[in-house]
Amino acid sequence: MHDVIIIGGSYAGMAAALQLGRARRSVLVLDGGHRRNRFASHAHGFLGHDGQSPEAIAAKGRTEVLTYPTVEWRDAVVRQTAADAGEFIVRTEDQEYRSKRLILATGVGDELPSIPGLRERWGQTVFHCPYCHGYELNKPPLGVLGTNPLSVHHAVLVSEWAAANQMTLFLNGAFEPDTDQLADLQVRGIQVERERVIRAGGDAPSIDLTLQDGRTTRLEGLFVVPQTVLENPFAKQLGCALEDGPVGQYYKTDLTKETTVPGVFACGDAALAMGSVSFAVADGAMAGVATHRSLVFRR
Repeated sequence: MHDVIIIGGSYAGMAAALQLGRARRSVLVLDGGHRRNRFASHAHGFLGHDGQSPEAIAAKGRTEVLTYPTVEWRDAVVRQTAADAGEFIVRTEDQEYRSKRLILATGVGDELPSIPGLRERWGQTVFHCPYCHGYELNKPPLGVLGTNPLSVHHAVLVSEWAAANQMTLFLNGAFEPDTDQLADLQVRGIQVERERVIRAGGDAPSIDLTLQDGRTTRLEGLFVVPQTVLENPFAKQLGCALEDGPVGQYYKTDLTKETTVPGVFACGDAALAMGSVSFAVADGAMAGVATHRSLVFRR
């Protein structure tokens, strides 16, 4: 019996484990090894670690967490979760564990448009967050690939990192901007391309988009708002309510990061409508502190 089991050992999960380890609570971290930003070569915007590789940041975090003797780590994929008389059961392929509290720090998966060559360039020349990757591109021609009406907002934002009049919104048949949106895009010097994108090619630091009419556009970065998915059945197994965000569902939590199931907390990208390493760490720290307090004050 552990005080807390944390499913997911990326940034949010480790931040939660750190707080609980410092409270001398017995913690088990179960991690499947699929960090969301594993495709990126560098992480930016995380204070104290700006420009470092995601792998290096994660490795340092794991080392720091495991200096606390009450924190254990298992590299394992969780297959099933269940509540049992105020306790929680977590099953991997070959083991069963029990805890008094459960933290879901599973992250999310990104579903990209089904364009050949796009997935292979994810995190290298295809990005979702301009705050994470825009500065290093150094004001080149940029593009946003439309996935839903939110892409207009995304294009306006990304244009801050593009050279003047060197920003293109590729609608790709996903939607059609209204009159006001088109006027705003025009004022900002953002070109609107209605021809569908059929292929992504080229080698970093550039990306070539081939359009259906045969034209090719070269960019230094393509931004896209992917659909996010919770890639596990834990919400259904435990009975946790979900919320609909602008690009996908995430766990419904209160301000302390507790879900609608008492004793189950959620943090990081699985419980936030906006993801970044900084936000995930802050969210995980809150979940760790709140989980500890629930062990102290709740009978």
